Amino acid sequence: MSIHEECGVFGVYSDHPADVAGISYYGLYALQHRGQESCGIVVNDDGVFFSHKDLGLVGDVFTEDVMRKIPQGRMAVGHTRYGTTGAASRRNCQPIEVNHQKGRMAVAHNGNLSNAAQLRSELEMSGAIFHTSTDTETIAYIVTRERLRSGSIEEAVDRAMDTIEGAYSLIIMSPQKLICARDPHGFRPLCFGVTEDGIYVVASETCALAAAGAEYIRDVEPGEIIIFSRKGIEFRRRHCGTQPEKLCIFEYIYFARPDSVIEGVPVHKARENAGRILAQTHPTEADIVIGVPDSGLDAALGFSKESGIPYGIGLIKNKYIGRTFIEPGGRHDKVRIKLSVIEEAVRGKRVVLVDDSIVRGTTMGRISGLLREAGASEIHIRISAPPFMYPCYYGTDIDSQENLIACRYSIDEIASIIGAESLGYLPADRLGELCGHKGYCSACFTGEYPTDVSGGISRDRFERRLSEMAEETDE
Repeated sequence: MSIHEECGVFGVYSDHPADVAGISYYGLYALQHRGQESCGIVVNDDGVFFSHKDLGLVGDVFTEDVMRKIPQGRMAVGHTRYGTTGAASRRNCQPIEVNHQKGRMAVAHNGNLSNAAQLRSELEMSGAIFHTSTDTETIAYIVTRERLRSGSIEEAVDRAMDTIEGAYSLIIMSPQKLICARDPHGFRPLCFGVTEDGIYVVASETCALAAAGAEYIRDVEPGEIIIFSRKGIEFRRRHCGTQPEKLCIFEYIYFARPDSVIEGVPVHKARENAGRILAQTHPTEADIVIGVPDSGLDAALGFSKESGIPYGIGLIKNKYIGRTFIEPGGRHDKVRIKLSVIEEAVRGKRVVLVDDSIVRGTTMGRISGLLREAGASEIHIRISAPPFMYPCYYGTDIDSQENLIACRYSIDEIASIIGAESLGYLPADRLGELCGHKGYCSACFTGEYPTDVSGGISRDRFERRLSEMAEETDE
């Protein structure tokens, strides 16, 4: 099992008609790693919305025929999504569109509200009818409610931020404005830039700005709201500085693309630092260091540089295997198809194998087995994150505690289960070195949550509950 994050968001604002759908296509393509279940783009052509969204990868959903049918416009909002249990439905595709008496609105969201279940229950009691199992719809309802009470969409977003809690990086498009907002803790990344011809672009990661031909300006600050309109750019900062910054540390370890820069820290450098720390805290004698593609490669390079053990390519990833791969022989066959061992690189050698995490241990055990079959004499596994011990309430799809191997066994026992001579995790007290000692959230490792989650619900449990409710309704 792999760890997944909810999605990537992308927005475009232009003062003149432009191919905003094409720009969004390139941006979403660059954010494909953040979600492979579904994607969507909504274009705004002077208040007339055109949308296309579906299950599948960006290149499959937005074919040449589809792109030819999408008109030019001044604004667009895009989304690529990974859903958890019960969420594989077209109805959950984003951006979510809303029609109300003040006009249309499209919303794209990355993150997870820690008070989503409570807010949804309150809204349902007041007569709201939900059509999806996403908390993005909850956000849309609250913004709509505040819009009816206030005079502007930006004021509605500002007021909504007094109610919603947890992780959210939002892009909201009204008929005349494009608005982006980031929660006061800054759990999820969000940045913006501008193209040579003055088109503004907002994205989850800087790699998407580059793909869209935009020059990075800066990150959206935690708690900040930015409004793009014909009047120019407006910055609202009432929520800035109200909470300590808590960017999800797993963005640096796994989620983000290595060529992205988050809060001034290059992701590649953060992962290389993780490898260096592993070499310092869990040294071993070996002949070669290899990484599990893709997020383990940079950490493996850092381990090699620090330890002096040669770095090599020992595993090859089949890049043509998607999440919909049919598994006729079970999960073990899928691992074998997804990864291949370069036997010449590992045969007869003591191997340091670096990866980003161990969840249940099944996949790592299988990879270890493949290396044994290829002739590796010893396998020393190093993980560039601490052990997963607690659920996440902020958007990371972490399994329940009873299925987390680190909650059930000691490190030595895990090493034996996965077939390794030794196992070492990144120490939790050195996570700050990955992000330049900026504020970060590591609750999934430590159980120290930045917000009150006593009445909250994790993403996995939230969507399972909604899935069960939907099944009961269908029956």
